[in-house]
Amino acid sequence: MPTVQSKILQYGAGGVVLAGGIFATVKLTGLDKIFARQLSGYAGNLTDQELTAQLPGLHDHGAGGKRNVPALNREFLVRLRKLLSIVFTGPFCKQSILLFMHTCTLVVRTFLSIYIANLDGSIVKAIVERQPRDFVLQILKWLVVAVPATFINSSIRYFENTLSLSIRTKMVNHAYTEYFRNQAYYRVSNLDARLANADQSLTDDLRAFSSTVAHVYSNVTKPLLDMLFMCYTLYRMASSARANLSTSSIIGTSVFLVTGGILRLCAPSFGKLVAEQANRNGYLRYVNSRVVSNGEEIAFYGGHKVEQRLLERAYMALAHQMQLIFNKKLWYIMLEQFLMKYVWSAAGLFMVAIPIMSATKKPKVSGGMPHAPVEDTPGSAVAVYDHLDNSDTGEVSVSDRTHAYTMARNLLVSAADALERLLASYKDITELAGYTSRVSNMFDVFEEVKKGNYQRTTVASGGGKGDKKWVPSDYRNSHQVQYSGGAAGSQLCGIVEEQEDCLRMEDVPVVTPNYDVVCDKLSIEIKPGMHLLISGPNGCGKSSLLRILCGLWPVYRGRLTKPPTRHMFYIPQKPYMTLGSLRSQVIYPDTVQEMTRKGVTDAELMDILDTVHLQHIVQREGGWDAINDWQDLLSGGEKQRLGMARLFYHKPRFGLLDECTSAVSMDVEGAMYQALKDRGTTLITITHRPSLWRFHTHLLQFDGEGGWRLEALDSSARLSLREEKEQLEAQLSGLPTMQKRLRQLCTLLGEDSVLTSSRPETPVGSAATAVPAAAAGKSTAASGKSSASKAK
Repeated sequence: MPTVQSKILQYGAGGVVLAGGIFATVKLTGLDKIFARQLSGYAGNLTDQELTAQLPGLHDHGAGGKRNVPALNREFLVRLRKLLSIVFTGPFCKQSILLFMHTCTLVVRTFLSIYIANLDGSIVKAIVERQPRDFVLQILKWLVVAVPATFINSSIRYFENTLSLSIRTKMVNHAYTEYFRNQAYYRVSNLDARLANADQSLTDDLRAFSSTVAHVYSNVTKPLLDMLFMCYTLYRMASSARANLSTSSIIGTSVFLVTGGILRLCAPSFGKLVAEQANRNGYLRYVNSRVVSNGEEIAFYGGHKVEQRLLERAYMALAHQMQLIFNKKLWYIMLEQFLMKYVWSAAGLFMVAIPIMSATKKPKVSGGMPHAPVEDTPGSAVAVYDHLDNSDTGEVSVSDRTHAYTMARNLLVSAADALERLLASYKDITELAGYTSRVSNMFDVFEEVKKGNYQRTTVASGGGKGDKKWVPSDYRNSHQVQYSGGAAGSQLCGIVEEQEDCLRMEDVPVVTPNYDVVCDKLSIEIKPGMHLLISGPNGCGKSSLLRILCGLWPVYRGRLTKPPTRHMFYIPQKPYMTLGSLRSQVIYPDTVQEMTRKGVTDAELMDILDTVHLQHIVQREGGWDAINDWQDLLSGGEKQRLGMARLFYHKPRFGLLDECTSAVSMDVEGAMYQALKDRGTTLITITHRPSLWRFHTHLLQFDGEGGWRLEALDSSARLSLREEKEQLEAQLSGLPTMQKRLRQLCTLLGEDSVLTSSRPETPVGSAATAVPAAAAGKSTAASGKSSASKAK
């Protein structure tokens, strides 16, 4: 008959062989790389580097910006402290109270664990001593203590989730405040390139950061409390029994230091990996949103294959990164489980067995009842059990040893589990470093763009990838705009001032976010009643000028004096339709409450819609409170007229109109412009329609090469010149066709023409000779045709 020891050895050897075989099979066959190869096959057999290289904008982190690699260092602690200061504003704020209550539940759970360990030992002792009454009594205690224990366990999870939600709410509120302050939402997307996907940072990153902070606090605080109180309890037990503690302490410390060092040495850079995964996840969302936003254009072009390929590559890049994390976790978790579960368990058995085997007397612990619950006092925190039997001889019985061993083993297992969770939390902390880096970077960008400091990667025309575009040095400085005369420490020469009824630019350059200088110096002054028409070829800076006047783009040099924002209203060519009722579309960006405070009624709104010829949509759509998807429901002309209705509602002193009536009929367009002039609104208009010239008094004309001219506009004279230009174009456009026909007739007749003989291939060069030449050609052809008919 095989002995128990031989069976244990056989099973152990078999387990070792099986584990080694599995390990060798995985490594030799490359099972961990099979899925990665499958992903490469789906992505066209591209490596991760080749795949990410074909994704434009994936790693676009700004001009000259050095990517910060998340790590557990001083910078991480500084960033984390800065973010937590946003959440925990004081000792009595909601988040601090939740944190305190969460900590209390963790402390109570630790004392319950100690009490349950003692109760477990008492149950085993009753079984060994064959005392049914004590056994039933301890079982009843076990069931009674299970009620508060389960409640505390549930409370720990509840307070962790509530704390996470509270942190997220505070962070989201702060992020939204910063995001919408000083038009940071526009500057982040259009003037700065460090934050590629702001929506990703505002949603997923904040959620992940908040939940990870709460989770890390629980996974660090609870193990620390367990280790502190349980080790202290074990120390008091061993001391009272005069057991050997030095050997157990040396074993425990040595195993902890060695295994911790091995895990630290072998741990992958989870923070960097998680941050890159979040970046690729945000890029995938960005590519999806582009398809949704530009679905009609893609459908017209038939570009679905290109977009599908781009989406697939974006997803495969994310899948590659996730598979890389899974592969690294596979071997790290294997090593972690081997060290923490098996090596520590073996060390724990030595640590429990040595004090019990070396004990010379029964442990004496002060206390009243044999199994009294642990109280929150230093004297009773370790009074987990009383005299283990009624013997006065001082000798240790089997039941005493069983009780002590069971309790010590439970406590030591709990302490080892706490230490395991503490070391395992290193992965969570590294992931927290990644989320902290992304969230902190988001707030840093918000703060920088509010000050006017932008970073972009510019490409020189004709240069290679990544070459900086040449721009004058005063444009390339840190773009910090000076308000009201300039701020201390500013590095930009541009000055922006506010003044009532004054819109003036003095030597202000028109510079795009990509540092294209479309106009070096612009000096104009627009007074109330001076209706300005802006014209010029495409890309000459017309819309750029309006963005500078509205404060969207920075002033790099010179001085800009403009009225307060409430006296200026900009209407783009493509009006924005907000979410809400029909009333909200007209009064945007005001709310219904602000409309009421202004004393505006629905009847006045109806008069405004009547002015823009939209009064019929109120009844058609179901009244002012009707809520629809107005962006898709209304036609292009209706949306543009609704945008003009907002101008009538807000009654600004200056209206900036950027091709905002291109889809409106000319009669309705003219009526709206005349109504605006009658209400005292100064018009600053970009348009290509000559029908709007008569509503303006001055013309600002760009030549497309950096030059400009401001002059009074005589609409009638300009219209007559335009008519003459169109007539000449019509006459000159027919010359090539007429000359070609003349040569064909000469060939058919075998005759020469006076025009072709003198200048056979040279077209007439002036408008003065164009008409006579054409007439001569016609008369010659006619005479030739007549001669031919006579001969026939």
